[in-house]
Amino acid sequence: MIWQEVGLELLKGLGKLFINPLFYISILFAVVLGYVRVKRERRSFRTRILWGWTEAKRMFADIWIYALILSILSVGIGLTFTVDWIVTYSTISILLVLLFMYQLGSPVIAGAIAIGVLWIGFETNFTFSIFTFEWVGEMNWISLSLPIALIIGATVIIEGLLIRKTGAESASPVLEKTSRGLTVVSYLTKRLWMIPIFVIVPSDVIPVFYPYWPQFTFGSESFGLVLFPIIIGFQQKARRSLPINLFPKVGNYVMTIGIAIVVISIVAFWLPFMAVVSLILGAFARIGVWVYFVIKERQGNYAVTPHKSGVMIAGVLPESPAEKMGLVIGECIRKVNGQIVSNEQELYEAIQINAAHCRLEILDHRGELRLRQHVIYHHDHHRLGLLVVR
Repeated sequence: MIWQEVGLELLKGLGKLFINPLFYISILFAVVLGYVRVKRERRSFRTRILWGWTEAKRMFADIWIYALILSILSVGIGLTFTVDWIVTYSTISILLVLLFMYQLGSPVIAGAIAIGVLWIGFETNFTFSIFTFEWVGEMNWISLSLPIALIIGATVIIEGLLIRKTGAESASPVLEKTSRGLTVVSYLTKRLWMIPIFVIVPSDVIPVFYPYWPQFTFGSESFGLVLFPIIIGFQQKARRSLPINLFPKVGNYVMTIGIAIVVISIVAFWLPFMAVVSLILGAFARIGVWVYFVIKERQGNYAVTPHKSGVMIAGVLPESPAEKMGLVIGECIRKVNGQIVSNEQELYEAIQINAAHCRLEILDHRGELRLRQHVIYHHDHHRLGLLVVR
C-alpha cells in the first residue's frame, strides 16, 4: 500500500520538483565547457573533435541508469535528508561550478564541507531566512551524516566508473611549448555529470510555500520526495601518460575511495560518528588522488611529442577514415603509400600518390610496427581525420 501511495505522489509531483537552481546552472555550465573546448580545438587544430553540445548531452546520457538505481535504493532503504543539508550542499556545489573548480567537484568534497557548515551553524547558533525557508545548523548533524555518507559513497563509486569509462574519450588535446621550444600535446578532461535522485525529506521541514509538494505517510510520520541533483565535477590533465592509460587508473582510485566511504559509513550504524569520519577521510583522499596524479603527470617527458621517425598522432576525429583504420593517439606514422614522412605536409602529399587506397606504416605504443590500409571515398574527410603534432 505504501509503495502505491509513493508511486502516485511521485507521478503527481514529478513535473513540480525541478526547483533546485543547481539543476539549471550545471546544465548551463556543461554547455559552456563544450563551447570553450571547441574554441580551443579550433584555435589549435582548425577543427573541433567532438560536437560542442557533447558535454551537455552526456552529463545525462552517461548516468541515467545510475540515477535510477540510486533513487530506488534511496527511497527503498528510506534514507532521509533534511532540507538544510540539501540547501547547503547545493549552494557549495553551485559555487564550485561557477568558479570552474571541477578538480574539487567530487560529491564527497561538497558533502563533507556541507556537514562542516551545518556543524559551524549549530555551534554558533547561526541562522538565516530565504523567503519562507529558514536555515539553521543541525543539532543532529552526526546522525544526519549516516544517510549522507551512504549516498555520497555510492556517487563516488559512480564517479570512478564514469572516469574509467569516459575520461579518455573526453580528453581534448592542448598544444603546449616545452622549455626547449618544442610543440607538444597534453590532454585535458573537464566534465560535469548530474545524478538526479529522489530522496526523502520529513514533511514538517517542507515550506508551506509549496503546498503542492508530493507527500506520503508511513505510520504516524509524513514525508516528501525531493528530486535532488548531485553534481560530479572532474578535471585532470594527461601529459606524461596517454589518456587511455591514465584515466582508468584515476577511476580505479576514485572507486576505491567510494567503496571505503560506504564500508566505513556502515560502521556508523553502531558508531554514529564514523559517518562523519568517512566523509572527512573521503574528501581528503579524493583531493589526494587529484594532487598525486597532477604531480606524477608533471614529471618526465610528454607522451605525445614530435617524433624524428615520423608524424605523431595527437588526435583522431570521430567517424573519420583514421578512426576506421584503427589509428589512436600516441602512434607514429612512418610511411604513407611507401613514402617516408616526417611532417604533416609530407603526410598529405604522400596520400595523394594513391588517394583511393591509403596504406600506412605505423609504430604503435610499444614501438612495434603495424600496417593499416583503407579505401578513401570521395565523401571521406580529405585529411583522414588526423590531428598531428607539427
